[in-house]
Amino acid sequence: MTLLPAAPLPIKRPDRQITLADRVHTFGQFMLERHGRRIHKVAINAGFTCPNRDGSKSRGGCTFCNNASFNPNSKQIPPVTAQLESGRQVIRKRTGAHSYLAYFQAYTNTYADVEYLRSLYDQALAEPDVIGISVGTRPDCVPGAILDLLAEYKDRDFEVWLELGLQSCFDETLRRVNRGHGFSEYRQATRAAHQRGLPVCAHLIAGLPGETAEHVLVTLERVLDEEVEGLKLHPLHVVKGTLLANQWRDGEYEPLTLSAYIAIAADLVERTPPHVVYHRLTGTASAYLLLAPDWCVYKWRVLNGIEKELRVRGTWQGALLETQGLPHK
Repeated sequence: MTLLPAAPLPIKRPDRQITLADRVHTFGQFMLERHGRRIHKVAINAGFTCPNRDGSKSRGGCTFCNNASFNPNSKQIPPVTAQLESGRQVIRKRTGAHSYLAYFQAYTNTYADVEYLRSLYDQALAEPDVIGISVGTRPDCVPGAILDLLAEYKDRDFEVWLELGLQSCFDETLRRVNRGHGFSEYRQATRAAHQRGLPVCAHLIAGLPGETAEHVLVTLERVLDEEVEGLKLHPLHVVKGTLLANQWRDGEYEPLTLSAYIAIAADLVERTPPHVVYHRLTGTASAYLLLAPDWCVYKWRVLNGIEKELRVRGTWQGALLETQGLPHK
């Protein structure tokens, strides 16, 4: 069951230059169409840990996750309302926006009991200019009771997204990077979410150790087979304080080049149905933590490269699917 309406792509706009949002069903455009105004995400760190860190499944986290940046002392983390206010001030000054989505982003944001999660989510949704929540978590950390909680908010007409960090459909890859879960957990979580009418955004990483562009395409295919409403794609970052950083220094891992990543992103976009919303097509890393690839700090350079690649190909989101016709000339 598709939870979101299809977007007509591409959009022929002779009055101005075609942009990435004309070729890709972006989250910003989706929210504008859905709510009639710009909605911006405000990232929240609610002080969660992860079962891959605390010993429940493993210790040390994923091989690409920065251990030094993790601080288990939640008392040092500002309250949800304070983070929302500071984030809104920055966004409002930059864009003039007045409506927001609270994005519980850092680590596993369902890794607690239901009532504690309710208290956190309620704090965010009590703000008059917050229209919903987006909750990032692991596929193995969304029991039915928590999905029921998220469904409650959706039934109250809040915008609700469940963001699942899959990264790859290949269990061998997931073991290699010490994810602590497999594709079966993602499948189970997605189906349970859909049973409750919750939209799912799957996180995918291009450039994982041992994977090629073909692996990423297969992951997309399997994710689409399970039905998905949103996608986030970003390149694998090599950051300080990680096992991946050691592997990179030892010559055991080579990150993607910018051109390779752009080609992969364009390949995925062409194979993605138009109704699926791209929440992100790249991801940046802090310059003081990033070791490689150095182009990851230049968000717009990457996005402009993807738009140019699609333009050169004469394609758009879903262009290679059998249900699509030829692009506008």
